[in-house]
Amino acid sequence: MTHAATFEIFLTVAPGLEQALLAEVREQGFMEPKAVPGGVVVQGGWSDVWRANLSLRGAARVLARIGEFRAFHLAQLDKRARKFPWADVLRADIPVRVEVATNKRSKIYHAGAAAQRIERALSEELGVEIVPPNAPEAQSRGSVTLKCRIDDNLCVFSVDTSGEGLHKRGHKAAVGKAPMRETLAALFLRECGFEGSEAVVDPMCGSGTFVIEAAEIARGLAPGRSRAFAFERLASFDAAAWEQIRSTCEEKETSLTFFGSDRNAGAVEMAAANAARAGVDGCTSFAQAAVSDLQPPEGAPGLVIVNPPYGARIGNKKLLFALYGALGQTLKERFSGWRVGVVTSDTALAKATQLPFLPVGAPVAHGGLKIRLFRTDPLP
Repeated sequence: MTHAATFEIFLTVAPGLEQALLAEVREQGFMEPKAVPGGVVVQGGWSDVWRANLSLRGAARVLARIGEFRAFHLAQLDKRARKFPWADVLRADIPVRVEVATNKRSKIYHAGAAAQRIERALSEELGVEIVPPNAPEAQSRGSVTLKCRIDDNLCVFSVDTSGEGLHKRGHKAAVGKAPMRETLAALFLRECGFEGSEAVVDPMCGSGTFVIEAAEIARGLAPGRSRAFAFERLASFDAAAWEQIRSTCEEKETSLTFFGSDRNAGAVEMAAANAARAGVDGCTSFAQAAVSDLQPPEGAPGLVIVNPPYGARIGNKKLLFALYGALGQTLKERFSGWRVGVVTSDTALAKATQLPFLPVGAPVAHGGLKIRLFRTDPLP
């Protein structure tokens, strides 16, 4: 696998958001994008891997497919794993965690036994330290993860080039009880038609995720600008080329302000601090307010997007119907011309707003729940 080689890059996403991520990937000019279950596949080289980690707002992880071979039994897996050119990608001084997934169509069906053979090959041929699969996070920090999928006797190897999930942008120190992941927020904003040229209001902003993502999009800020990535620990990493990619990110000015409010004073304080760390405090505004006190900001209508409590994890669902009803009434009375996006796991709660929602899309897996985006055209 040479530095200039083109290979398959798998961009993972929460199931249900593949088409939204595909639109972003196409927009950013990646080669041969194709939506598949759980993500988007593109073709590219290492520079594309680095750019995807830095610039894609919706991808959860970036996996580089580094090679494959057929193996019909464990002895064959052991032999071929020892001959695999690991040193093209992995470094002997960086620990490796091996994850194996198998299925019934393969003669090798025991994932644990397969992982042991691959670990032994890495340890004895390359000399790397192996991180046990159940090792605590502290022990695995600084390692890279090698993933092997054995499907129909074909062993496909990928390396996780992201490290921590890409929703961890690197500037949010505080989150609320049930936070919306930044990657999901970015794709929900996209599905609501947000492109950075209109105001956004979140009346239940929590730690400020929607507001901060919207402000970053408007400013053209790369989502991965404040963090490190696992690809920096690979043999294929070129620090000078990476710095060149980082330096091409162009920031923009915006005259817009993005608004968040919450009835919880602690949440408002937390959101403002997160926005400051993200460098968007100059174009964001946070205030303590109840939903019933919500007023549209001055200027042209834009987007109201909100992730209210669902009742599944926070509080009693019966008490939430009044909250959703108050939200809908406030928006219908005061936000004529604004579009609305509501993220919830409960269709009955969404209907309690009595807002004129468009047909809903596929459910999205989030924290053990299935959530949906309910959105409207501009309100009358």
